[in-house]
Amino acid sequence: MSALQKMMGWIDDRFPLTSTYKAHLSEYYAPKNFNFWYFFGSLAMLVLVIQIVTGIFLAMHYKPDAALAFMSVEYIMRDVEWGWLIRYMHSTGAAMFFIVVYLHMFRGLMYGSYRKPRELIWIFGVLIYLVLMAEAFVGYMLPWGQMSYWGAQVIVNLFAAVPFIGEDLSIWIRGDYVISDATLNRFFAFHVIALPLVLLALVVVHLVALHEVGSNNPDGIEIKKNKDPVTHIPLDGIPFHPYYTVKDIVGVIVFLMVFSAIVFFAPEMGGYFLEQANFVPANPLQTPQHIAPLWYFTPFYAILRAVPPLFGSQFPGVVAMGMSIVVLFFLPWLDRSKVKSIRYRGPIYKIMLALFVVSFIGLGYLGLLPATPVATIFAQVFSVIYFLFFLLMPWYTSIDKTKPEPERVTG
Repeated sequence: MSALQKMMGWIDDRFPLTSTYKAHLSEYYAPKNFNFWYFFGSLAMLVLVIQIVTGIFLAMHYKPDAALAFMSVEYIMRDVEWGWLIRYMHSTGAAMFFIVVYLHMFRGLMYGSYRKPRELIWIFGVLIYLVLMAEAFVGYMLPWGQMSYWGAQVIVNLFAAVPFIGEDLSIWIRGDYVISDATLNRFFAFHVIALPLVLLALVVVHLVALHEVGSNNPDGIEIKKNKDPVTHIPLDGIPFHPYYTVKDIVGVIVFLMVFSAIVFFAPEMGGYFLEQANFVPANPLQTPQHIAPLWYFTPFYAILRAVPPLFGSQFPGVVAMGMSIVVLFFLPWLDRSKVKSIRYRGPIYKIMLALFVVSFIGLGYLGLLPATPVATIFAQVFSVIYFLFFLLMPWYTSIDKTKPEPERVTG
């Protein structure tokens, strides 16, 4: 027995290293017909690592103080060695995180990855999405620029619309009667400690739940139903490592090419990743001409604005915005189709999914624009389509004509 084997034996007696490696990599059998859409889960993990590493280095030089925060970001950009690169990697990483997560969730909608027995995987995934939104919101305030300050002002004030407890709730979130140094300090604590810990815990349980029931595939067929009678290995499965770890490297390389091109040539992305107003120090006495959240929040912001106020209160809009996210949790029980994958679904689901995507993108675009009567009408139409996709799902998925699923995966 070699020294390495002895050392591994010593570790395995005290920690399940080899068994964990086998259970989650070398002996975790994944469907052999994964396609391009299955890159985005691993890419989300990659971006999470990028955000944590760059965030640690930024925190070394950042000052969570209302008088010093903006200048500390400028110091990172101008005087810290490679500080500009770390900051641009972090800001670009935030936007790319949402891009890969949205594509990852769309994959789930296409192939029914939220259906039985993967309901918990989907619920953990939506929780990850919610925590990501909170993480992005509190992080966006830290540069203490004009849009950071006024964006936080608008979002926190939404909580004031909640009846009875709204005012107290908004004061509790701010830590003060206005957005101030106390708000910046608590948002910094949430951004670098509290929310990352919750996010990492949710990612772990998301993966554990996935590996417990197995991965879905483009055919929506459970590969565990067809096993070798001797080895009990799924006939349509292959070990995740080395096959998919190597395959994912292709996706990683393409992603890093795009990521690097943005970081080095267009880190602001025309104001979508870094807004011009945020290069101006926060000024409580000067409101920017147009306040809009970052693009990954704008679909929900557009839904908020599409709902007319009631008795002067924006609470109905806040409820609609909240329900647009909460409804995602119920998706596994709303879908009544006989099949999982879009490959075997009928035309109704395909049309509804296409309309949902159009409405989501449309709302995202409208959320970036100033509120006008025409834009509001479009936002209301898109909001109705958004909610009808979910609310009518039990009906249209049950009447939709489906094709028979094959017995084995088709490749």
